[in-house]
Amino acid sequence: MLPEVSRWLDRRSSTAADWPVPRLVEAKRAARAKHRISVVLPALDEEPTVGEIVRTIRTELMDRHPLVDELVVIDSGSTDRTGEVAARAGARVVHRDDILPRLPALRGKGEVLWRSLLVTSGDIVCFIDADLRGFSADFVSGIIGPLLTDPSVQLVKAMYDRPLEIGDTVVPAGGGRVTELVARPLLNMYWPELAGFVQPLGGEYAVRRGLLERLPFPCGYGVETAMLIDALNLVGLDAMAQVDVGVRRHSHQDEAGLGLMAGEIWQAVLERLHRTGRVRPGTGRLNTVFAQFERDEEGFQVRSHDVAAHERPPMITIPEYRARDALAG
Repeated sequence: MLPEVSRWLDRRSSTAADWPVPRLVEAKRAARAKHRISVVLPALDEEPTVGEIVRTIRTELMDRHPLVDELVVIDSGSTDRTGEVAARAGARVVHRDDILPRLPALRGKGEVLWRSLLVTSGDIVCFIDADLRGFSADFVSGIIGPLLTDPSVQLVKAMYDRPLEIGDTVVPAGGGRVTELVARPLLNMYWPELAGFVQPLGGEYAVRRGLLERLPFPCGYGVETAMLIDALNLVGLDAMAQVDVGVRRHSHQDEAGLGLMAGEIWQAVLERLHRTGRVRPGTGRLNTVFAQFERDEEGFQVRSHDVAAHERPPMITIPEYRARDALAG
């Protein structure tokens, strides 16, 4: 590991216990620039878990302690009662397709996160995945802590243990398969400055809006990897931090789903290598058709998927966003 990364780990790593909520509320009140905090949950068919997450944030961080100002669930086309459950628990629910309707929505988590900037107002935006089980308010307060207390920090990622649970079997650290097999090797090889992030693909992080609105957003699962790389280029490693929030339990994808995730991450990484000239684009176009196989009664059948690195431009370039900010100002 690079010496500067070791120094960064000592300087910019902390635990949720270092950021007690009453201290953060006081820091928020005392800040010269009054901070407004938005929490966003991207959700697709998360009826079993989204309600408890929303209730916990609402109860602990809005009603009991006035830390979070805005709690929004972005529903990206659920076929279950995700939206209804989230609304009853206390969130404002917005459908992805109702945001920027002139631009047809693309598939993927990154698309939802990008659009959320248009329907939130916080100068600190905190993203939380909607499939977490046993959720604790520390996931939010922990990653907000460094941003509220240090103006030089721009982005904070959660770090945690990630057990793999299959039936009654629990593998204590087996849940980060794509992290260990794809994301971490790529970051260590090409961006070793980012090698200190424990959970580079984790869906729980908080970012200052001023940075978020300058970032391009891959529409799919490459969004977290791309965000780290692009933030590193824009603000530098010392403006980034991570906070240990304990254990993250959530639903797990099967191997086919993990394969698609890996393909989208590779696409986002290659795009950034090409942009910076570190890898020359080939004379031909990169293949973006991802073939997988399933067996049925007739044998193996191919299933093809598009893993092209569709990206949205920085939100600050979108006229509707600039117009909204002008009205707010």
